[in-house]
Amino acid sequence: MDVTIREGNLADMAQVLELIKELAHFEKESNAVEVSVNDLEQDGFGEKPLFKTFVAERAGVIVGTALFYPRYSTWKGPTIHLEDLIVTESSRGLGIGKALYTKVLQYAYDLGVKRVEWAVLDWNTPAIEFYEKTGATVLRDWDTAQITREAIASYLKQA
Repeated sequence: MDVTIREGNLADMAQVLELIKELAHFEKESNAVEVSVNDLEQDGFGEKPLFKTFVAERAGVIVGTALFYPRYSTWKGPTIHLEDLIVTESSRGLGIGKALYTKVLQYAYDLGVKRVEWAVLDWNTPAIEFYEKTGATVLRDWDTAQITREAIASYLKQA
C-alpha cells in the first residue's frame, strides 16, 4: 500500500469536503452537507481550532480522512470524538481505513484520553465488525439524539 497518513492541513480542506460529501451519499444523506471549504478552514485552522484531521494520501490525492475533536465525559474525563472516518469507495479494502483508525487511536493514547467514541450506522455491518474486532464496544442500547438549529429556535420560543 503506497499511502501516506499525515496530519491534515489548510490546503487539504477542499479534498476533505469532497470526502465528506461522498460519505453523505454513502449514508443516503446526499443533501445534508451544509459545511463549506471556508467553514472547514476556519473551524479547523482558525484562532481556536475545533477539530483535527489525519488524511491518507495516495499518489498526491487524498483518499481518506479521519476528523475528530476533544470531548469531556463526566464519568471518564477527557475523551475524543471521532466524527468521521472516510475512505473513497475506489480505495476501500486496501487497509487505509485501518491505518487512519490506528493513527487516531495512537494520537488519543499519546494524549492520555480515557476513551475514543464515535457513531456507526446500524446497517453498516462491515464497519461494526471491524470496530468490534479491534476491541471497541458498539453500544446497541443507546440512541443518538440531535436537534437542529431550526428546532432549537422553535423550542426556545416556546420555553
